[in-house]
Amino acid sequence: MDWLLKTEASDYSFEDLAREKTAVWDGVTNALARKHLRSMSKGDRLVVYHTGDVKAAVGRATVAAAPRPDPADPKGTVVDVKAGKALKKPVTLAEMKAAKVFAGSPLLICGRLSVVPLTPEQYAFVTGE
Repeated sequence: MDWLLKTEASDYSFEDLAREKTAVWDGVTNALARKHLRSMSKGDRLVVYHTGDVKAAVGRATVAAAPRPDPADPKGTVVDVKAGKALKKPVTLAEMKAAKVFAGSPLLICGRLSVVPLTPEQYAFVTGE
């Protein structure tokens, strides 16, 4: 499965993930986003998206370990994320909105959702793979 993870670059950027190599993805509070985290499997492909002023997909990652309960939040879920490569060129939200492959995507419909499933075609559009 393919997923898009949103993060505010000033809080935790793709560059931070790349420097650390792996990280625990936590702090997700939206019920649907938590459900998506629980649906992840080791090896799933991820796109890291910067919110805020950037509003663009910037890098790739993978799920490094199966989701588990968040020790800091009994309702929460965390997942280990392993950094991949930065995208050759960031893909902006405007570019995704203009692409037919994103029509009906939760990324565009539920703008505040921090964990979004991607179709293989959407993943390919963003990553160029």
